[in-house]
Amino acid sequence: MLDQTARNTLPPRPGVGYKPQHFSSILTDPAPVAWLEIHAENYMGDGGRPHAQLRALMERFPLSVHGVGLSIGGEAPLDRAHLARLKQLCDWTNPASFSEHLAWSTHDAEFLNDLLPLPYTEETLSRVAAHIDEVQTVVGRPMLLENPSVYLSFAETNMGEIEFLTEVAKRTGCGLLLDVNNVFVSCTNRKTDPYDYINRFPHALVGEIHLGGHDEDRDDMGAPLLIDAHGSEVTDPVWQLYDHTIRKGGPRPTLIEWDNDVPDWPVLAEEAARVARILDRVLA
Repeated sequence: MLDQTARNTLPPRPGVGYKPQHFSSILTDPAPVAWLEIHAENYMGDGGRPHAQLRALMERFPLSVHGVGLSIGGEAPLDRAHLARLKQLCDWTNPASFSEHLAWSTHDAEFLNDLLPLPYTEETLSRVAAHIDEVQTVVGRPMLLENPSVYLSFAETNMGEIEFLTEVAKRTGCGLLLDVNNVFVSCTNRKTDPYDYINRFPHALVGEIHLGGHDEDRDDMGAPLLIDAHGSEVTDPVWQLYDHTIRKGGPRPTLIEWDNDVPDWPVLAEEAARVARILDRVLA
């Protein structure tokens, strides 16, 4: 059973996104997984088996809660009912980390099943900062903001993504979640250097790192187009970029995200083991 200090801290070791089909395997043979992450919206019900399983896992592992439905970048006010459910979940689980995306996913009364990017402008910056202030006040804990995967650049944009994220953190006191796969996807799509992005990123603000798989496609001009899909192994170029990230910023809690076409536990555990080997090599 975890003591309170361990429960409130994510170790700089591998974590995985928890899927119910892996419940027994995680309890009996978790190595090298040291912590778990859940999507907040999957646990906003009133209980049942999902809550019972999560309660058992919380006795063994620190927990990260990752939101996908707040629409932090949306033009409309935040959904107060959704925010209240999020607070209730965080009060119950008392996670070591809580995060959301720099994205929007709502329009009027419609919820879009995607995390859509934003133009980086002063207007957007003010809106995102105000929404994060509201979230942190209601939930009563700091949040981490994740860099997005993007497929195009907005004409309205007048500041860089790193500049935007850094200023949001400065205004709100939030931390950052660095998704290395998103960096690779976005830089490939926008024809920029992912290593330069990592070199310029404010690593002191990073509380968690994400890794995941992506799909490869081609745009109408035949140029490479990468899609953040979370349905396959992490690719070798992303592993190499992650190794560089750890050497640049130091070890961080690192999550393997695999949300679609979820594999059997040994496959996911091997992805986590590869994280552990990179962390151990850098520490050594």
